[in-house]
Amino acid sequence: MCPGSFDPVTNGHLDIVGRASKMFDEVVVAVLINTSKAGLFTVEERQEMLAEVTAPYANVRVDAFQGLLVDFCQANDIGAIVKGVRVAGDFDYELQMAQMNYGLGAIETLFMPTNPKYSFVSSSLIKEVAKWGGDVSPHVPDLVANLLRERLVKP
Repeated sequence: MCPGSFDPVTNGHLDIVGRASKMFDEVVVAVLINTSKAGLFTVEERQEMLAEVTAPYANVRVDAFQGLLVDFCQANDIGAIVKGVRVAGDFDYELQMAQMNYGLGAIETLFMPTNPKYSFVSSSLIKEVAKWGGDVSPHVPDLVANLLRERLVKP
């Protein structure tokens, strides 16, 4: 599985999903439901975006989860989590999460280095640039670029 907030999904996310889809029979892209944090897009909107942009991958399905990731994995017979790692700070954080997930439910985590052309791309940065009218189209799917313009750019 590839978990995340995906608010919004970026080309970096899609690169990891696409690469994971070549390694596993099925990949679940799961949107974290975080009720304590207001997202730009609702969970349902993020799921719809992900379903559309991952449609070319026949073995990818989109879902959402709330609570412990290991509980979702165990309930859905998922044995591995795939996480993209951009920089050393990502690895430091994700290693702690991986160790906790293994301790809680023996779920393995595989770290996949991000393609260098996406190493600086994050959903937060994309939203910030889009908010000020910057062109984010090289970094997100066309669908997402259009939705960001509709949601953030004031006429």
